[in-house]
Amino acid sequence: MTVNQVFLVQKTWKIFRNINVEVVGDVFYSKLFTEVPAARRLFKGPMTAQYKKLIDMISIIVARLERIDEITDDIRNMAVRHKGYGVKAAHYKAVGDALLWTLEQGLGKDWTEDIREAWTLCYRTLSDAMIAASDY
Repeated sequence: MTVNQVFLVQKTWKIFRNINVEVVGDVFYSKLFTEVPAARRLFKGPMTAQYKKLIDMISIIVARLERIDEITDDIRNMAVRHKGYGVKAAHYKAVGDALLWTLEQGLGKDWTEDIREAWTLCYRTLSDAMIAASDY
């Protein structure tokens, strides 16, 4: 990612973080489960806890984008956990699509093509690393 792309992701995430976690989580997972209904069975327990985990994970990654190598082990461990939950390589595209859609909805008029490209590359970098670590 370029310096400007990292800046755009971090800047927009700060804006996005002002939206209620439960609203963000509900919008994201509703979109994901609409597109991939079978993915719903991968989640056990209350979704409100999952909403927080999603936001916390994205926050950690976004905060360290300039130093992504510092969290390589964390990404690898997360990938192994997700594979253990039943996540397949094909799920990553649907998750990325749901994430981008959710960001676009939350940012509204602040969503631009440059921001879409930055977030797409950010997510692709993460998902490619997770898929590789999961050895699908």
